[in-house]
Amino acid sequence: MNNHEIDYKIYGDDMQFVEVELDPKETVIAEAGSLMMMEDGIEMETVFGDGSSNQGSGLMGKLLGAGKRVLTGESLFMTTFTNEGQGKKHVSFASPYPGKIIPMDLSALNGKVICQKDAFLAAAKGVSVGIELQRKLGVGFFGGEGFIMQKLEGDGMAFVHAGGTIHEKTLAPGEVLRIDTGCLVAMTRDVHYNIEMVKGVKTALFGGEGLFLATLRGPGTVWVQSLPFSRLASRVFASMPATGKGKDESGIGGLFNMFSDND
Repeated sequence: MNNHEIDYKIYGDDMQFVEVELDPKETVIAEAGSLMMMEDGIEMETVFGDGSSNQGSGLMGKLLGAGKRVLTGESLFMTTFTNEGQGKKHVSFASPYPGKIIPMDLSALNGKVICQKDAFLAAAKGVSVGIELQRKLGVGFFGGEGFIMQKLEGDGMAFVHAGGTIHEKTLAPGEVLRIDTGCLVAMTRDVHYNIEMVKGVKTALFGGEGLFLATLRGPGTVWVQSLPFSRLASRVFASMPATGKGKDESGIGGLFNMFSDND
């Protein structure tokens, strides 16, 4: 076991947070800005990259680890939380938008999980947060996540978050699952990931589901989210009128406002 062994508990339903229990000298790493609360005795430190032991020593090794995170759209820095006190201490991390937190035991998932680039929340120290390049041009251009996805490697606990309800599906060898490209949260290392175009001109142009679907072929495990943040954000943005008033303000309420403005 190279990673720190941590205990945890997840609270909440649609606005979840995870509470991690640290023994003395145990450490958890997290994305900057994900901290919710921590008990006295826990020391917080900002580090380059993911702070994992295989990141490399020296300045160049640290810069390389940090550079990988920049490619995934994340910050140069991560934050470590270490129990420097006596006895067990607790630190909690919250998801940045409504959805679920998924605990993943990497030792039970063959030591590697590939996830969308903004899904990682926190992990035991020793888990490496790197990049997974999509080698096929079609996957890179039309896969919804670009050429680069995150990969979590190690044998400890990691926590990822996603929007809406999460569905975990185990694929048998050769079994194929087609999903919207933005709904893919994570997959194990043996799942084959590709992009295919929607068949039929009418379906592609007027179906409202986009031109491409993600094709996942087993064996392996796939995690799917019901509400990608990009979909939620686009609906909110589309509902914002240029005048600054909501759409529902043009009905009966708008009529009353018209009379009140004339008073």
